[in-house]
Amino acid sequence: MPAALGRGSLSLSAIDGTLKKAFSVTGAKAVALAINSPGGSPVQSHLIFRRIRQLADEKKLPVIAYVEDIAASGGYMLACAADEIVADRSSILGSIGVVSATFGLDKAIARLGIDRRVYTAGTRKVTLDPFQPENGEDVEHLKTLQRDIHAFFIELVRERRGTRLTGGEELFSGLYWAGERSAALGLVDRIGTAHDDLVARFGEKVDIRPFEPGRSGFLRRRLFGATAGETSGLVDFDDVLAAIERRSLFSRYGL
Repeated sequence: MPAALGRGSLSLSAIDGTLKKAFSVTGAKAVALAINSPGGSPVQSHLIFRRIRQLADEKKLPVIAYVEDIAASGGYMLACAADEIVADRSSILGSIGVVSATFGLDKAIARLGIDRRVYTAGTRKVTLDPFQPENGEDVEHLKTLQRDIHAFFIELVRERRGTRLTGGEELFSGLYWAGERSAALGLVDRIGTAHDDLVARFGEKVDIRPFEPGRSGFLRRRLFGATAGETSGLVDFDDVLAAIERRSLFSRYGL
């Protein structure tokens, strides 16, 4: 009973209903997760992780994760919710790290003769403002946050993968690998595809029932204008920005 994770923005609210349906199938022998995610919010990834484990423990069902193109960063955290991880030889896995990115625009606005005017209550309220010169204390504060989140991520992976991990500290460096190398490092249990692996495990008559979360309005519409049969079409810029962010995340891994 595959439940697809990661094709849209990662959030527990978007996927919870799908997960509950997948875990509620009468007579189910296992729940399979089809994962294709380059990451996203570490909080949402962990919330989904915890929900999967709660349902697995409640229903006493094993969970198998099948990685499609990618399970990286928060996407790999999702895969770790499974008892077994299966990937294609060309799947990309890993990227166990934390990243923050921005721009420094203070010199650009100075050349344009633009003054930046910000009024705050709190001396550090504009920490890491891209329109102001970089402050070393602000950068160190951010790095402390990243180290805390990274340490939690490492702990989670080690707890879930245990002695199957054969790589050293490079596993947690932020690097990522293709399927077979991932298997050698213990990030993956075996190479295969969802259909073939489920047939091998449960027999030719296995009943595979797919569950997918509903698509957002942005995915149902063209970016500008309406689809056939609609009298008007509005652009939801939150969805537009989310789509751009997803594209950027996939591009980081060459996909």
